[in-house]
Amino acid sequence: MYVVILAGGGGTRLRPLSRDERPKPFLPLLDERTLIQQTVDRLPHGLSGVFAVVSPAYAPLVRRQVPDVEVLVEPEGRNTAAAIALATLAIDRPADEIMAVLPADHAIRDASLFQATLRAVADRLAGGALGVDQPLVTLGVRVERPSTEYGYLIPEPPGALVDGLSAFRLRAFREKPDAAAAQGLYRQGGGIAWNAGMFLWRRAAIRRALADYTDLVATLEPVLQDAGALAGAYAGLRTRSIDYEVMEPAARDGRVLMASMDVGWSDIGGWTALLAQLGAAGEGRVLPPGESADIASGDLAIQNDAGRLVIRAGPGTIHSDGPVALLTGAAADRDRVERLLARVAAMEAHEA
Repeated sequence: MYVVILAGGGGTRLRPLSRDERPKPFLPLLDERTLIQQTVDRLPHGLSGVFAVVSPAYAPLVRRQVPDVEVLVEPEGRNTAAAIALATLAIDRPADEIMAVLPADHAIRDASLFQATLRAVADRLAGGALGVDQPLVTLGVRVERPSTEYGYLIPEPPGALVDGLSAFRLRAFREKPDAAAAQGLYRQGGGIAWNAGMFLWRRAAIRRALADYTDLVATLEPVLQDAGALAGAYAGLRTRSIDYEVMEPAARDGRVLMASMDVGWSDIGGWTALLAQLGAAGEGRVLPPGESADIASGDLAIQNDAGRLVIRAGPGTIHSDGPVALLTGAAADRDRVERLLARVAAMEAHEA
């Protein structure tokens, strides 16, 4: 098995902490290690290789933070379908070897269980199971609450228990629902899981699926060895996710399996999720540049002041020319937020 890490997320819902020049994967949000460093740290042993697919702007950050990872540079970011297609074609591995695709910016509390999950899926599902030959396998997360933040995986019962994992054929993907639909999905149960954006498959299986459902193989394979031609081909690609381009039609054709895990997962998609991971109270949202907001005595606001992140406490009114993080009810845990900002400032000073 080899691992491909997708490291291009922008983290716009974590502004101003996350910025275009240093997005979420490259920040020490939870401890002194950045999210991409934690991603690499929790990989199972014995892999045949670890690769990161990045756009040119972030390649130096990957090389500095995880120097043992091989870097595959895209000419420009075109979302996950193009990144996975490039990795499938450019990384030379046997056709039947398992390729795991993981995001660089998630939190996982139980690393040992996550490693065991990857091994079980690679050994028991990705090569063929539940009547599906060479399936595309997607990993889901046990639904803990009605959530509008995540997409959902809808299984086709009955499932099977495989090395402790609940495994199913996948019936459908469901985009982020509204509150009423999220409540219905939560109550429905039956193996429904949050979509974690993690995949395992044989290299031949994803290559065939990319060729069946997209023009990415036909477009990219002939120009892989010509940087200029590859850049030109990339410029003409649609910006689409692997879910939309491949996984959804493949699920309709009965080619996708899902396995559900419970490993303490979060995608840290915004300030509310980050506060929860830090053990802090409160909910957060990002005010766009130029917007004003009142902050109460129990609230905090984070803004960029001349290149330095600062905390403002309520009560008062906050206004900024740049994005501001408004953390409602977080004042009681100000020390945790201050330590977060101090970690980020120390890392950036060290790397300057």
